[in-house]
Amino acid sequence: MEASGVMVAAFDHNDKLCFANRAFREAWFIVESEELFWADFMRRNFHAGRGTVIAAADFESWLLSTLARRGKTMHRAFETDLHDGRWLWMTETTHPDGWMLCVAVDITSVKIDERSLRQDRDFAVKASQTDDLTGIPSRRFVMSKLDDLLRDDREEGLGGTIAVLDIDNFKYINDRFGHPVGDAVLKDFAASLQHLIRKTDVLGRVGGEEFVLVLPKTSPQEAEVLVQRMLTEVRRSRPVPQQASFRYTFSAGIASILPGDTAENVYRRADLALYAAKMRGRDQIGLDPSVHQLTRQIP
Repeated sequence: MEASGVMVAAFDHNDKLCFANRAFREAWFIVESEELFWADFMRRNFHAGRGTVIAAADFESWLLSTLARRGKTMHRAFETDLHDGRWLWMTETTHPDGWMLCVAVDITSVKIDERSLRQDRDFAVKASQTDDLTGIPSRRFVMSKLDDLLRDDREEGLGGTIAVLDIDNFKYINDRFGHPVGDAVLKDFAASLQHLIRKTDVLGRVGGEEFVLVLPKTSPQEAEVLVQRMLTEVRRSRPVPQQASFRYTFSAGIASILPGDTAENVYRRADLALYAAKMRGRDQIGLDPSVHQLTRQIP
């Protein structure tokens, strides 16, 4: 494998590079002894103008959007180009525990017009799965991941939890401070939460100020601990630099996957739990009553 021209790498559940053969290291300028996270060497190469060509002026926004989708699908194939002129066909295969195998093959010989057509297709797919404002997955993508979670639960009994998250008093924020501040809050909220989730979790904006968090193989107690960390992170956030005193909060409703569940049913239970949290005063978590009745163990 070390002598192969095919580029091969393996990343752990935290997206840390655990193995890369010579071809992969040379393409992305990685020293053999280095222990790097994927985001680290991508950031380093972007600023050095080498490695993957990233057509974005704001690298950190691009990174947030990419990390929000990276590793969320069991198998993904796409094309990308390098600064040295090579064009690559890449595949990412993700294990349920978050480990990922990346394989890249040089397809520079593909005709330019075919290459452009395929790139346009990849851009269109990405656009359909991404929320324009926040850069995280759209409703279509996150709901498809919920469907996948329900299918896996029916087939393998893996279990899981979802949380519906809603920014408190968002209409008041827009009316009082204006839509630019409202947009800043939405982007800050997405970025703050995205940094706290695992590679196997999916956070998406489903509309307005409402977000959904899909947590595979996660108990409601584990989900509650994670969302509590999110509540704390958001309370500390100051999304408007010009107004240091401005702050915001959110409320959440948590529901577990039950045997025979549908997406509509589990979403409705999480939404009702969110409503209960709002009625109790906001800035807190509501738990679906069935959580306390759940006896099945999460593997």
